[in-house]
Amino acid sequence: MDTIASLFSFITWPVSWVIVQFHTVYGAIFGPDTGWAWGLSIVSLVILIRICLIPLFVKQIKATRAMQTLQPEMKKIQERYKNDKQRQSEEMMKLYKEAGTNPLSSCLPILAQSPFFFALYHVLNGIASGTKIGYINADLLASARKAHIFGAPLAAKFLDGADTVQKLGASLTDVRVVTAVMIVLMSASQFYTQRQLMTKNVDTTVKTPFMQQQKMLMYVFPIMFAFFGIRFPVGVLIYWLTTNVWTMGQQMYVIRNNPTPGSKAQAAYLERLTKHVTHHGKVGRRSEKAIIKAIVAKGRERNEFERKFINALNKAGLAAQADGTVTKSVAQAEAQTEDGTTTATGTTARRQQPKRQTKAQRQSGAAKPAGDSPASENTDQDESQQEKTDQPQDSKPAAARQASKPGTGARSKAQSGQRKGGSQRPKSPSKK
Repeated sequence: MDTIASLFSFITWPVSWVIVQFHTVYGAIFGPDTGWAWGLSIVSLVILIRICLIPLFVKQIKATRAMQTLQPEMKKIQERYKNDKQRQSEEMMKLYKEAGTNPLSSCLPILAQSPFFFALYHVLNGIASGTKIGYINADLLASARKAHIFGAPLAAKFLDGADTVQKLGASLTDVRVVTAVMIVLMSASQFYTQRQLMTKNVDTTVKTPFMQQQKMLMYVFPIMFAFFGIRFPVGVLIYWLTTNVWTMGQQMYVIRNNPTPGSKAQAAYLERLTKHVTHHGKVGRRSEKAIIKAIVAKGRERNEFERKFINALNKAGLAAQADGTVTKSVAQAEAQTEDGTTTATGTTARRQQPKRQTKAQRQSGAAKPAGDSPASENTDQDESQQEKTDQPQDSKPAAARQASKPGTGARSKAQSGQRKGGSQRPKSPSKK
C-alpha cells in the first residue's frame, strides 16, 4: 500500500494543503489539537472532492443505464460470434460507439477518486511515522499525532501492535474497537448502496448477465472493504466511511427522482407523479417534464408502469403532451360550461320516449304530435293491426269492411297485412 501511495505523491501537496485550510477553520472552533478539528477536516475534504465529481457521477449513471439497455444486444452478439472472439470484440466496440457509451464510464468516479484516496493515505502514514509531507510542517505534525477520534489516533491501524499504539498515546483496545466499528459501518453502507441499486433501480423485465455481475459485486465489495479496512489508518477509515455515506445518499436521491425505466423505483415514482399531476393539474419541475416527454415519445414501446401512468391521466381528464406538459383532454374541455363549471362526464342524456296516440286519434287520422318518431308510427300500426285481429269478424266481405271504416286505402291494406301487387298473405281463421 505504501508503494502504491507513493505513486500518487504528486497529489500529496494539494491534498495536504486543503486539509490544512480546513484544520485552520475547525481548529479555531474546537481547538487545533482535537480529533474533531482533524476529523472534520478529513470529512470536509471528502465532501469537496465528491462535489467536484458530481459531473462524473451523472455520466456514470447514464453509462450504467446505457449498458443495461444494451445487454440484450450484447448477448445476441456473444451467441452469434461465440467462436470468433476477435469479431465479437469488434461488434461490441461498434455497439458501444453507436450507443455512445463505454463500460469504463461506470467506473469513472472511483478511478477519479483513487488518487485523492492514496494521497490522503500517504499523508496519514507520514503522520504515523512522524514524517513531514506536503504542507504538514513540524507543528501540524505534532498536533495531528495528538488528535484522537473516540480514543483512537488518526494514524493508528487495526493491525498495529501495542507498542506502536502506545507511542501514539492510546490503548490497543480503544484502537481495535473504533477501527472495527468503522470497518463494519463502511462495509454495511457499501452493501446497502449496492443492494438498493439491485432491488429498486434495475429493470425487472430483462434478465441479463449484467444483473448477475452486479449481484456478485454486492457481496464482493463489502468483503474487500473489510479486508483492506484492517490495514487502513483511522483517518483513512473516516475518509472512506464518509465517501460511502455520501454515495448512498446521492444514489437514494437519484433512484427516487430519476429511476431506471422498468424498475420498482419507476413504479413508485410514477405513482407519486400521478397523484401530484391529478391534484394540481400541471407539471412543475423540469425533471418531471423530461420524464413525461420521454414516456410520450416511446409510444407503443412503453412498459407496464408507463402505460398505467398514461391511463391514469386519461381517467382524470388529462393528456400528456410531447413537450412534457399536461393539459386537459378534449372530452374534459367539452364538458366545461360557459361559467367555467365542469359537468359530470361519462353520462349521456336519457332518450325521450315518443308520446303514444290515442285510439280516437289513430282512427280519425288526426295530426301527430310534435316529437313523434317513425318508431312510434310503426308501433301504432302494429297495435291497430292487433286490435283488428282480436275483434270478431262478421260475414261482410273484406272490401265492405274497409269501406265502412275511415282511412281506407294503401295504408289500410298495409295494416290488414295485404301485400300490394303480389300474392296475398293468408289470414288466420276468425275466432268466435
